[in-house]
Amino acid sequence: MAGKPKLYYFDGRGKMESIRWLLAAAGVEFEEEFLETREQYEKLLQGGSLMFQQVPMVEIDGMKMVQTRAILSYIAAKYNLYGKDLKERALIDMYVGGTDDLMGFILMFPFLSAEDKEKQRAVVVQKATSRYFPAYEKILKDHGQNFLVGNNFSWADVHLLEAILMVEEKKSDVLSGFPQLQAFKARISSIPTIKKFLEPGSQRKPVPDDKYVETVRRVLHMYYDIKAN
Repeated sequence: MAGKPKLYYFDGRGKMESIRWLLAAAGVEFEEEFLETREQYEKLLQGGSLMFQQVPMVEIDGMKMVQTRAILSYIAAKYNLYGKDLKERALIDMYVGGTDDLMGFILMFPFLSAEDKEKQRAVVVQKATSRYFPAYEKILKDHGQNFLVGNNFSWADVHLLEAILMVEEKKSDVLSGFPQLQAFKARISSIPTIKKFLEPGSQRKPVPDDKYVETVRRVLHMYYDIKAN
């Protein structure tokens, strides 16, 4: 029997968090090794585990997978969260691509100055409410189903819920004008595996703090400043 997937990343959200979400949604237990020192990172590099010299890296089914999108696609396909045919997969890829774009505006947030964080917060809310949330609101309203694609729970649903919760951390009432998304959030959050992941004590990571930022900068030798979009 194959062992549990093992995730190599920092003890924080970053690009690994969506992988944690998808594994949890599939009901898959996983282990984590947190990078805390430069030496740990260099050991992975020297051992040939990081094809492009980057994390996230996930050990799964005898592979050492890198590139977040490739890892997520593999997990979605393996655990039947990737649609029933090519057309459904195309829709899932489109919808995940949209939520990826939105989450990209938030990913850099912890590394910004206080002034730039306020600017970026406004950007996140503006993009969410004028571009991304209206699109998903329309999808749900037009087909009248419980899930985004094929009326079956998929990677697209997991990714959208993750994005919604991330934006709500920037503006708690951001869904006030989106009744379909409000109902979607409640529906997906009540799925047993998701509900468990949202409970205290799970492997879901909190909002990144200064300690997380300091660790990432130290391990990756990231000594430059990041600017808001």
